[in-house]
Amino acid sequence: MDSSEASHHPYWPRDLSIPTYVANDRSMSEILVFLFSVSGLFMLVTWLITGQATSRLGAWRRLAVCWFAVCGFIHCVIEGWFSLYYDIIPGDQRFLSQLWKEYCKGDSRYAIADNFTVCMETVTAWLWGPFSFWAVYAFLTNKPYRFLLQLIISVGQAYGAVLYFFTEHRDGYAHSELGHPIYFWFYFVFMNTLWIVIPLALILDAWKHLSAAQRQTDSTKSQKNKKN
Repeated sequence: MDSSEASHHPYWPRDLSIPTYVANDRSMSEILVFLFSVSGLFMLVTWLITGQATSRLGAWRRLAVCWFAVCGFIHCVIEGWFSLYYDIIPGDQRFLSQLWKEYCKGDSRYAIADNFTVCMETVTAWLWGPFSFWAVYAFLTNKPYRFLLQLIISVGQAYGAVLYFFTEHRDGYAHSELGHPIYFWFYFVFMNTLWIVIPLALILDAWKHLSAAQRQTDSTKSQKNKKN
């Protein structure tokens, strides 16, 4: 294979063949401003909405609901786009495709429609995305299953992120420029570590609330049995 033909893209490994690749005409700053602006807007709107129920939702709970709102947006819209168009993204110039081509600088598996990333992102988009919006609704309306939803979503997110890192570790971190401050440490490590750290905190939180509810149920049953 002609090395110049294989490496006309910015991805690693440099001999990766992506014959349909077309360079972005949007800058990195445009793409990141869009991502963080929309995510911030989702957080702000959700924070304001949860403020209408401050007697029931404390600051920590409001932040958790904001997290689920942002997750719903990222999973359904951004990851949903990948799950639908993964096979044409390298040559596509629509904005969300360019967003993915930018992210591919941190993990080129997305540029070659790697089986694991396609399967993981499809599950994330069509399961954890809608479930995240459902969790927002459940907390706003005080549904009794809200912490069960929180537990299910968070376990799914953490499990997917662990597999995401572990599969790349077994590949020797070959799909990114190892050590690069933006592409490796920010795109690949930091942005994905969020989906381990925050879900783990929410798993422990859900565990605490569900355990308290079960203890209360057991105590009530015990008292009824004693009366009988």
